[in-house]
Amino acid sequence: MKKVMVVGAGPAGLMAAEVLSGAGVEVHVYDAMPSVGRKFLLAGKGGLNLTHAEPADIFVTRYGARREQIANLLQDFDATQLRDWAKSLGIDTFVGTSGRVFPADMKAAPLLRAWLQRLRHPATGVAVQFHMRHRWNGRHADAPDGAAGVTLGFDTPQGAVQAQADAVLLALGGGSWARLGSDGAWVPWLQAQGVVLAPLLPANCGFDAQGGWSAHFADRFAGQPFKSVAIAVTTSDGQRFQRKGEFVLTAGGVEGSLIYAASSLLRDEILAHGSATFHLDLRPDLAPERVLAEVSHPRGSRSLSSHLKGRLHLDGIKAAILHECLSKEQMHDSATLAAAIKALPITLVAARPIDEAISSAGGVRFEAMDSQLMLTQWRGVFCAGEMLDWEAPTGGYLLTACMASGKRAGQGVLRYLGGV
Repeated sequence: MKKVMVVGAGPAGLMAAEVLSGAGVEVHVYDAMPSVGRKFLLAGKGGLNLTHAEPADIFVTRYGARREQIANLLQDFDATQLRDWAKSLGIDTFVGTSGRVFPADMKAAPLLRAWLQRLRHPATGVAVQFHMRHRWNGRHADAPDGAAGVTLGFDTPQGAVQAQADAVLLALGGGSWARLGSDGAWVPWLQAQGVVLAPLLPANCGFDAQGGWSAHFADRFAGQPFKSVAIAVTTSDGQRFQRKGEFVLTAGGVEGSLIYAASSLLRDEILAHGSATFHLDLRPDLAPERVLAEVSHPRGSRSLSSHLKGRLHLDGIKAAILHECLSKEQMHDSATLAAAIKALPITLVAARPIDEAISSAGGVRFEAMDSQLMLTQWRGVFCAGEMLDWEAPTGGYLLTACMASGKRAGQGVLRYLGGV
C-alpha cells in the first residue's frame, strides 16, 4: 500500500487526505497544532462562509492576477460541488442576502466533526491517521538513487522524529494568524530547494492612515462602523475599484469588509508609491448636485451639525470624520463640504502586519509547479492551499480555492503514484 504524508490539517490538507484515502492510500496527516482545523474554526466563529453563489464567470474574477490558475482548479471543485460535498456530510447550506453560502446552523464545528468522522472511519478506502503536535522542522531527505519517497523531520513534545512516505503534500497555510499555525516558517526551507516564491504579504487587511487620527476622534469612534457608504480607488496604473458597503474605524486607520475588498489594490499601491488614497462617499445614494443643494440650503439659527443631520442624515462618525479631515473654513464652505461628503480623500501609508490579516498573498508560484501542483524542483512533493501564490477577498472565495487546490493536489499525488 502506498503511503502519503499530508503536512497541514486545514481545509486544503484535509481535502487532499480525503481524495487519497478514498483511493486506498495510507494517509498520515501531520500538524503543529494540538487539534485539527484551528483557523477554519476561528473563521467560522461569526458564521462559516463556505462559498459564494454568484455565477461562475463572475466568481473567477475575484482571484485577480491568478484568475486563470484558480479557474483551472475550480474545474475539479467549484462552489456547487462544495455545497454538494457539505450535503454529503449531512450539512445543509443556504444562500444569504449577499450571495454568500453558509451552513444551515452557521457553525463550523459540526461540519468539521462530520468531516473528521468520515476521514477516520470511511465507508470505503483507508482511515486517515492524524499526528498532532508534529511541527515540520524543515529537515528532509530524498530516497537514494532516484527512488520514490521523501523523509521529513518533525519536532514533537517527545522530541524530534522522522517519517517517510512515497509522496508528500504540503498544505502549510500562508503567513497570517501564526498562533493558529500559519506562520510562513516554510518559506526559507522551500527556497533552499530552489522553489520560486512570491513574498508573503498581508491580504484582507487593515491599514494605517497618514498621520493617524486625532486622539479625540480615535478615543470616541475607534471600533465604530461606517455603514451605507461607498469607497472608490484609482491606482497609479489606472486600476479602479468602487463599491458600497461598510468598514470600521480603528485607532490609527481603517479595516473591515469594504476595505478588505480593496486591500490588494491599496497594498500594492503603497508598496509601489508609499501611500494610497481612497475616496469616501458618505451619501452614495444621493447625486452630488443633491448633496450640494442640501448643504447650501439656508440653515437659519441651526448649527452646522444640526443642519447636516437634518438635511443629509449625517451625524455620529460620519459627521465626525468631516470635522477630522476638513478645516473649520472648509467645513463652512458649501462647495468644499459637499464635495467632501461625496468624495472625502483618506490617505493610507501602511498595511497592518501580516499576522493581523485575515489571509496572505504570495507563496509558491504556480510557475514552480506542474499542472498537478507538484514542485518541479522537488519531485514527489506537492503544495496546496493558502501557501500558493494567490489571493481573494472574503466571501467564501478563500475557502473554495483552498479546497479546490487540495483536491487537485490529491489527484496529482494519485497520478504520481501510478493510480495506486
